[in-house]
Order: sequence, then C-alpha cells, then structure tokens
Amino acid sequence: MLSKALLRLGASAARHPWRVIAAWLIAATLAVLAAIAFGGRTADSMTAPGLDSQRAAELIERAGTGQEGMTAQVVVTPLDDGTTFFDDDGARTALTRLRAEVKRLPHVLGTSDPAGALDAGGDTAVRDGLVSADGRIAVVRVQYPDQSRLSAEDLDALVDLGDRLRAELPLRIEMGGNLFYAFSDPDGGASELIGLLAAAAILFLAFGSLVAAALPIGMAVFGLTVGVATMTVLAGVTEVPTFAPVLGSMVGLGVGIDYALFVLARHREYLACGLDPQAAAGRAVATAGRPVVFAGGTVVVSILGLAVANVPFMTVGGLAVSIVVLTMVLASVTLLPAFLGAAGPRLARAGRIGRALQTRKPGRLARRRDPVAGAAHAAGWRRWIGHVSRHPVPYAVGAAGLLLTATLPVLGLRVGLPDDGSLPPSRTERRAYDLVAEGFGPGTNGPLVIAADPTGDPGVLDRLVGAVAADPGIASVAPTHIDRATGIATLVVFPTTSPQDKATADTIARLRTDVLPTAIGHGPARAHVGGAAASLSDVGQRTSQRLPVFVAAVLAMSFLLLMLVFRSILVPLKAVLLNLLSIGAAYGIMVAVFQWGWGGALIGLEATVPIVSFIPMFLFAILFGLSMDYEVFLLSRVREEYLRTGDNVTAIVEGVSRTARIITSAALIMVAVFLSFAVADDPSTKMFGLGLATAIFIDATVVRMVLVPATMTLLGRTNWWLPKWLDRMLPRGPVGTDATDAESTGEAPRPRLVDR
Repeated sequence: MLSKALLRLGASAARHPWRVIAAWLIAATLAVLAAIAFGGRTADSMTAPGLDSQRAAELIERAGTGQEGMTAQVVVTPLDDGTTFFDDDGARTALTRLRAEVKRLPHVLGTSDPAGALDAGGDTAVRDGLVSADGRIAVVRVQYPDQSRLSAEDLDALVDLGDRLRAELPLRIEMGGNLFYAFSDPDGGASELIGLLAAAAILFLAFGSLVAAALPIGMAVFGLTVGVATMTVLAGVTEVPTFAPVLGSMVGLGVGIDYALFVLARHREYLACGLDPQAAAGRAVATAGRPVVFAGGTVVVSILGLAVANVPFMTVGGLAVSIVVLTMVLASVTLLPAFLGAAGPRLARAGRIGRALQTRKPGRLARRRDPVAGAAHAAGWRRWIGHVSRHPVPYAVGAAGLLLTATLPVLGLRVGLPDDGSLPPSRTERRAYDLVAEGFGPGTNGPLVIAADPTGDPGVLDRLVGAVAADPGIASVAPTHIDRATGIATLVVFPTTSPQDKATADTIARLRTDVLPTAIGHGPARAHVGGAAASLSDVGQRTSQRLPVFVAAVLAMSFLLLMLVFRSILVPLKAVLLNLLSIGAAYGIMVAVFQWGWGGALIGLEATVPIVSFIPMFLFAILFGLSMDYEVFLLSRVREEYLRTGDNVTAIVEGVSRTARIITSAALIMVAVFLSFAVADDPSTKMFGLGLATAIFIDATVVRMVLVPATMTLLGRTNWWLPKWLDRMLPRGPVGTDATDAESTGEAPRPRLVDR
C-alpha cells in the first residue's frame, strides 16, 4: 500500500539524511550542467494545426517570400522636435546608416528602406507606410527567417545595435515586433526572491522557529533548481513557451513550500507526542505525505489535460510545469524527511522569538488534542468551526451568494492577447508601439497577412484587393507580392484598430466569412488570413471552444479520484462544486481588474486588456489541482476523526480546526508567492499571479473555513454514504480507508458507512 511505502521511504531518508541530501545535491548539479550543455531558450509559437492562420502560414512558406518568418521593427524620430525626415538631410543620412547596420545583422533577410522611399518622393514613403504623413516618424521593418532558425542571440544583437546607435546618431530609436515577443526573457527573478522572503516570514510566524521555517524553503529551492533545469533541457528538444519558466517557478514555489509545510506540521505533532525524529518523519510522510502525493498527482494530471485543446505550445507548457510539480512531490517525500532527520529533536520546540510570539497558554483540552506549540490557535478555530456548524444554513447561503456574485463578471469575459501597448513606458517595445500608433494609426501595430493561391482564376487577385480595401475595418493595403514560381500572392493589410481591440477580431472574422469568399467565388482559388494578430485570435477561439470539454473532463476525473480516496459520493461532489465556485470567482475578479480596470493601478496595469486567450484554461488546470491540495489535506483529517469517533459533527470541528492553521499558513504563502508575480511588467504574468492568488485566498478562507463545514454539517452522516455494491467494486484508496492507515496514524479505524 502507498502508506506503507511512504512510511518506509520517509523513515529511511530520516535515518540516512546526509546520503539523501548528497543525492539531491548531485541531481541538482547534474541537472544544471545538462541545462548548460543541452538546454535551449524558450520561444513562443502561437499556432495550432487546422487553424486558418496556420493554413495562411503554410501558403506563405510554400511561396518562400520570407514573410512566414519572424519580424522586428525599428522606429525612429529625430531628436530635434522641429526636424522632419522630409527636409533634414542629416536625419535622412542617419536613417540610411541605421538601416544599413540593421541589414548587416546575422540572419536578417531584408529590411524596408524609408530613406530610399523618401529619395523617390515623400508621397511614396508615406504610401508605403515607411514614413508618417508629418515626416516625423520612420519605420525600418526587419525580416528574419522562421523561428526555428533563430535564438535569443538574434534579439540581443538587435538590441545591442540599438544601444550603440543611440549614442552615435541624432535619432530616438525604439524597437518592437514579434522577435521581442518570442525571445524576450520572461519576468521572474525578483518575483521569486520576494515570494521566498514572504514565505520565510510566514513560516517563521507559523512555527516560531528559524530551523522549522528554513526547511521548507530549502526543499523548495532544491526542487525548483532541478525542475527548472530539467525544463531548460526540454527546451533544447522542443519549443517551450516563454511563460513556462515563470509559471513553473510560481507554481513550484507555492506547492513545494505548501507540501513541505503539511509534512512538517505532522512531524512536529509526532515529535511532541514523544516519537524519535526518525519514526516521526516516517509517520509524517506516511500520513501527510499521502495527500501530498495525491494532490500533486491531481495537479499534474489536470495540467497535462491541456493537451485536449490541441494547441502545441499549451501542451508543451503544461508538460514543463508538470515537471516542476513532480519534482516538488518527490522532494517532499525524500529530501524533506532527510532534512527532518538531520534537524533532530530541535523541531519539537520553538526558538526564543517563537516562544515570545506564543505567549498564550493552551487550555488542558487543547494541550491534549494538539500538543504542538500554538494549540491556542486551534482552540480558536474550534470555536469558529463549531459556530459555523451550529448555523450552517445562513453561512452556506451567504458564502455561496458571495462567490456567485464575484463570478458574474465572467459573463463579460473577452479573450485575446495584450499587445505592446499594455507594457509599461519603460520598455522600448511600448515606446515603439506608441510611436507607430501616433504616426501611422493603431492598426499598423498588428498587420494581417492574406495569403492567396489564385490557381485557375487569374482575375481573383484584383477582386481580392478591391474587396479587402473596401472593408470598413481595413485602413490600407500594401502592394501585392506574387511569387513567380508558385503564383501564391501575399497581401499585407493594416486594420483600423489595434491588435487587442475586439473590433480587430471582428474584422478578421468578417474577412474570412464574407469578404474573401465573395471575392473568390466558387472557383479553385483559395485565400487565408494570417499574421500574428490572426494567429492569436485563432488560438483564443480554439481554447474557448475546447474549454467546456476540458473543464468537464477535469471535473469528472476529480470526482472519481476523490470518490476512490474518501469512499463517498457526496464528499467528492461537494468538493467539485465548491472548487468550481472558487475558480469562477477568481475568473470574475480577473475580468473586473484587467478588462474593467478596477484596481489595476495597484498592480501596475497601464491600461485595460483582454484576458490572454490561453490563461483561463491554464488557470483552471492549475487551480483545480491546487484546490485539491487543501481538499485532500482537510478531508483526510476529517476522515481520520470520523473513523476514530464515528460522529460527523465532531469529525468536522476537529478535522477542520486541526488543519485550519496549516491551511491558512499554506494559503498565505501561496498568495504571497503568486502576488509577487502580479506586479511584473508583462500582463500575462500579472494575470497568472493575480488569478492564482485570488483563487487560493478564496479557497482557503470562504470555501474551506465556511462552506466546507457548513455543507458537511447539513449533509450529516450521508457525507460518507457509499452504496454497498459500489464499495465492493472500488479498490482501496490511499487515504483513511483501511488498516494500513491505522498503522500509520496509530488509530483504529471504525467501519465505513455504506448502504446495506
């Protein structure tokens, strides 16, 4: 059985701590060396098979025009406010030199030539979208090959060139484009440090001991090092999205410290009961470690379920984050008990500062029931849970109503992708975006590329250009480029609205469903709308379409697993519904902050933005798994009490109150870690951080401390009802179900309540 295996594993690690610690040191060293030798850089490829934008990309690639590759743009304006490129030879000469230097960079296939267009006539430069109508802003568009042939070194070379030329030329130089989006280093380093410091402070307040506070942090750092290094090696094999290391660090730190906290709390209880450190560590891993393994497995399975979206970058991103979570689970049941064994009996007592923080003396009952320091807090939680259990209806109705109200903004959820206009003004991408929007209109920041194969209909291109140019959502159409070998034509068109504007998505949909079919007719010719804006819009639509299927699959899986674990039908059903409520409330708060702007300034949000298309599905996978952490940890304790006493109310009060302090501390740690990422520059990172922090806060307070005791009180003994025929069919679960649990806890289980 799982509990016996964990008991042996934990006790062995505690008896031979330095061997286990040395093994982890070697593993971390090898992982880092492998990352250096074989690792790759993260990159974003926002495409998916079967999408219209992907078909456009395939046509462009077949034509070999180079437009299927990555792009960048260098936006310049004279430093002298009174100067324009129309009438200043010095500014034009500087522009010529800048373009020549950019063209010499490695892997650059070609560049636009605004200075040459000016020499041909100002009208030509303006018509081609290279110089603004007032002559103040010029754009050098840089074409690179496809992403597989590039690396972050190409971005570094462009940025370094810009830094050098700013000091040599009389021009203000800003840069942007999807080369930056694909290869910019994600936010994370400072956020991780802030999260670790906050977690250390909370752990110290929870345990009153520097040693006890340091062990979960040390374990999490080990696990994060191995997990992120392994993710880097994965990036050398396949494209790992840029958000994966940030999300992996965020989730890894949160779950790693939480898992360690659960095991450490049980270990201190067993030490206080008189067990030696090795035996206490073994039993702690056997009892608290079982929910950790189950909860971690649930997180991993939920995240891997992202494959249902059939969006490759989401599948790989989920795999990368799962590696970090699995590493943290493994560290919790091997490295942590080694730390516990090495620390010895010191963990049974608080330090001097900790004792000063714990001045209240627990009563006699509290000492007997919870011998760990700080039992007075458990007594306070008993009073609260007892109060909720005596008034279950108003608390259940009130808490559910609060969460449903918070969920209402989800009805206005709009997915998309924040563009560079969402970045802070300190970033060159944002300044380039603003200059382009000022000089050429907002749609210039998100051009669409229409790829057409006019096979069998030579007149289709003229009809296509005319129809597209006449659409009210299109500001201008660049000259058509036709590949002589294949006959495939590409049209670069500029919408009237910005890439993240809903009107742009409407324009793309209208082109596909109305404009292009009308222009092409029923002949063999075909045309598809591509470009970054179209690709992101397509990915958003696909994830939105697949989200209900994914949610249903995760809910069904969670219900079945919880039924197996707790030998009940109503307990898993209740857990699934309550988790759904807390996640829905988190979605609603995200919509209010990011789309409506409520409180956005508090996290440095520059402007309202749509919710990033892939984030709702990612958040659901992660949050449902994390919610299971608290659900399993709490209910396994309630289950133990029920098996020991046979009384439902006593089991609820004792089980919830004895886990409340740990769950609260764990939730505070997760909220602190996640909120530290909510102040990052990138809006996607902000969404992940705020969404995760909000959901965990709601889950650990409103759900666990109000809705769970209220609903379980209302259900009474039927909480643990299981039809006899189903009980015979189900295999023994790993938590609180049989004699193996009695071995681990030292308590004799009572018979299960089944339908006879």
